[in-house]
Order: sequence, then structure tokens, then C-alpha cells
Amino acid sequence: MTIDRREFLKVAGLQAGLIAAGAKSLEAAATATTAPAVAAPAVSKRRATYDVVVIGAGCWGGWTALNLQQQGAKVLMIDEWGPGNARSTSGDETRGVRSSYGDHPAPAGEVWARWARKAMAKWIEFDATWGKEMKIQHFFQCGDLIFRPAPEPFTTHTRENWDKLKIKYEVLPVDEVRYRWPVYNLTDMNLVLYEPDAGMVRARRSCESVAGIFKSLGGTMLLSRAWPTMAVNGKMKQVQLSNGDLLEAPTFVFAVGPWFPKVFPDLMGKRMRTPMGNVGYFGPPAGDMRFRFPNLPTWNYPGVTGWPAIPDDDSGFRVRTGGGTETDPDTSSRWLSEEQTKRLKDFVATKFPALAGAPLLRTHSCHYEIGTGRNFMVDKHPQMENVWLAGSGMAEGFKFGPVIGEYVANRVLGHDLEPELAVQYKVPTQTIADVPAGGSGRGGQGGGRGQGAPAGQPGRSGQPAPAKPPLPKPPLDGELDAEVAW
Repeated sequence: MTIDRREFLKVAGLQAGLIAAGAKSLEAAATATTAPAVAAPAVSKRRATYDVVVIGAGCWGGWTALNLQQQGAKVLMIDEWGPGNARSTSGDETRGVRSSYGDHPAPAGEVWARWARKAMAKWIEFDATWGKEMKIQHFFQCGDLIFRPAPEPFTTHTRENWDKLKIKYEVLPVDEVRYRWPVYNLTDMNLVLYEPDAGMVRARRSCESVAGIFKSLGGTMLLSRAWPTMAVNGKMKQVQLSNGDLLEAPTFVFAVGPWFPKVFPDLMGKRMRTPMGNVGYFGPPAGDMRFRFPNLPTWNYPGVTGWPAIPDDDSGFRVRTGGGTETDPDTSSRWLSEEQTKRLKDFVATKFPALAGAPLLRTHSCHYEIGTGRNFMVDKHPQMENVWLAGSGMAEGFKFGPVIGEYVANRVLGHDLEPELAVQYKVPTQTIADVPAGGSGRGGQGGGRGQGAPAGQPGRSGQPAPAKPPLPKPPLDGELDAEVAW
């Protein structure tokens, strides 16, 4: 669908927030804030008025809703707190984009590598169209470095995938890395792989941008939680909203990330882990440009990843570690403990000596969802043929957003272009007890058992939703109803 971009700016209400950017695309970016969206009529209990309801406005849900809308469906997207919110997996400032997936067994690793390259092209295309008009750069190409003491299965299989797919990469001498980027401490590191086309994406802001474009194309968004109800004759007729209203639709897509074990406890409670990842942003000395884009690639030491600061809204030099506590994503505290903070500072002082003693500017923590199938999940609910489940991003799902959104939309609308992948992306059948906790060769993610929904809440497949709870008290004058479409 072709949209006049000037008309988009009028519809989306972004014109007043644009700030001119005076640098080439993919080398620098300007910031912009979007004007508040105009409230649409609240959805009340009624018959279906949408072709598809997408639950979840994160990267996967947002891109899915946008692709469905672009392909002619009438779409409602529902999220409790909105795109890029602080609890979401996509709510951090940035996410990395690379194609090194030798740590995932065949055929998933090769598919992920191919899809990651396709996603890079789509992120560039997104910036060349919508990003250019919004004066916001989302994707920053700076290359990615992998450091290892010696070859290991992860690096060996990654190179095999790259060679097979003809993906450009280099094996760099350690001395050359020291010369080009002297900030890295490469003691005991003897193997360096470099993927020059990799980079990083603004996470929170891209979710907001995708949602804004979705609405400009006629899509509707509703701030609410949506619980599944019981299956009747193999289909789910409606979801129950936070205020107790029941919303009907012919098709539903759940892209709820680490909330899957809560929303579908019987199905996913024992098939998905929801660990947390911890991120710290460090402040280099004033005037030191070595730790800012485009002067440094993203990087991966064993178990820890990170990348340079992004202009012009510099959040700092980013370092990410795993191993956070697995708790309820609704109620988790996102504050790092003194021990976790010390671990970040000690790592930076060791691997980046020039930042020893640098201030920790901010931290961020979020849940990931890791299915026991060790792969993405895009499949119909086993008991409800009109309910699609899209998740199990495996702590890597964000970068695939533009590709996964297109793929899910195609599956939902009945014109799957890659049918051979359906068997790989099925709802996992093994339980957590059957699959030992493990990690990626990149970030070391893992975790324990997912949390189930509290007793009495909807979401238990095959069981009816509870009686409609009392409606909340009307808001006081001047207050906003949390359940408004926007």
C-alpha cells in the first residue's frame, strides 16, 4: 500500500515534533517526539468490528499489526501500557542487530542468520522512508565484533552459516583490532570475527514509530489487558478486557512476550522461561568520542554484549549481562542490586580500561521469553484454530521485528511464503523439566520456570472466563480512563 508521506505526517500528528537532521542517513540521527494521539472511541461490548485483534504492542505485535493493516485487514492492537513501555521486553533504548547464530542448532541458526540479514535491509528501508520523514534514525550500522580465546562451536557454526549464505565477514588479527579500536582489552582473546553490516536499533522509539504508522494507516490501538476466554467448537469467540467487557473478533494474535506463561498457563506455564537481562549505560569522559557511534562497533565478549552510545540523545556506553531473577513481569522490580551493579562496573574496568571509574548513568532490566523449543513460536493455539501465538523471541527477537511481522501477517491471512518454516515454529511440546537451562553463545541467557496466572484468572485454555468483575469507579473530573483507544 502506497501512502503519501505528507499525508502521513498530518494524520499521525508528528509535524510539530520534527527536528531537522543535518547528517547523512545511517551515519547520524536527530531526535523527535510525537504529539499525543487523538483518542478514538472506546471499545465496548459488541460484535466484531475488526478482522484481526493483535494483543501486544511490542516489536513483534507492532510489526504484525502494521503488516496486517498494510495488507488490507482492519486491525485492533491491544496493550496494557502501550508500545515501548518500561515493563516491555522492547522498552530499552537500543537493541543489537547481527546475524551470528552459530550457537543455535540447525536448521534454526541458518534461518535466523538469513532472516537477520533480511531484517537489516528492512530496517534500512524503514529509515529511508518513514524515518526520513520523521527525522528519526532507527538503525545504526557500525559492525559487530566477536571476541573469543579460541575457536568454539558457536564461532565455527557461525562462519559456516555465513559462508553458505555468502554473508560478508572478516577474521581480524588481534593486533589489527588493537590498532583500529584501542579501547578494547583483548588479553587472552585470540579469535576475532567481524560482521561489518551489523549494528544497533533504537528499541523503545521504533516501537512507538511503528505504532504511530499503524494508526496513520487506519489501525486502532486500545490500552487494556486482554485475557483469552474458553474455546467453543474449536474457536475463541472473544477476549475479556480489563474492565470486564468482552470483545469479539474472527481472529486473534497473541504476541505477549514474557506474559505467555500468565496468559496461557496450562499451555505455556511449563514450556517457557522468562529470565531477566540487565543493562548498564556508562558515561565516557567529556570529549572522548571513542565510545560513540560511528567510532566503535558493537561487541561480544563471552557472556557479555554491548555497543557504543548513539547520538544525539547520548544515553551512554551500553553493557548487557544476563542472569537476572525470573519473576512475574507485571510486578518485577527493575532496579539492579548492588552486586549486579558491581559486576557491570568490574567488567567495564577490566575490558575497557579507559572507562574505569566512569559513572553509571542509568540501568535497565527486562524479561525475555525463552521457549523449550529453542526457536521462535508462530503457530495456532492447539485448541483454538482462530488464535495465533507469536513469541519465544529467545532474547533475540527484537531485531527480527520487520521480518517476523511480515511472516506472521502472511500466516494469519493465509498466504504463507515460507511454508517449510511452520514445523520449526510450532508451539513447543517439551516442558522445562525436559530441557536443561542453557544459554546463547552471545549473551548467556537462561532462567527458571515461568510464572502461572493466579487462580481464578482467565487464560486457562478450555476453561470459561470468570464472571465479569465489577466495573471500576468512574474517573474523577479531569482524569483519563485507562481503557481508551488511541
